[in-house]
Amino acid sequence: MPEDLVFMMGNYEARIPTDRVYAENHLWLKPDGEHYRVGFTSYSVRLLQDVYFLDWTIDPHTKVAAKREIGEIESSKALSSLYVPHAGVVGEFNAALLDDPSAINTDNYESGWLYRFQTDSKLLTPAQYLELLDAGWEKTQQTIKGQIN
Repeated sequence: MPEDLVFMMGNYEARIPTDRVYAENHLWLKPDGEHYRVGFTSYSVRLLQDVYFLDWTIDPHTKVAAKREIGEIESSKALSSLYVPHAGVVGEFNAALLDDPSAINTDNYESGWLYRFQTDSKLLTPAQYLELLDAGWEKTQQTIKGQIN
């Protein structure tokens, strides 16, 4: 298996597995049969910090437009809306996360997956996602510092 790419967020290593593709809204999409399994990247989990609540506002197997809000997540940092990465069909949700979303914090690339998704949209390679993180890191740090001050 190819080695993961790594993006340094200060002293924190955000892993970018090379066995999947990525979306600009910091979700990973791993091929799973005719669907993708979707989850949060290490980068987004680090920014969210401790996730403790997850809720979906659409039903499984719903056709969605790009940037459609499909749920919300609450963490120690904020309550945030969840959006699909592209137009497609949201399949089933990871039901285990509704009872206990802690797998998002501890195993975001495996058992912490969010939902299955079908799309024909062009997605980012791991290298392209790493470039996206590099390009936006300075602005992200300023935002983080603004939240702290």
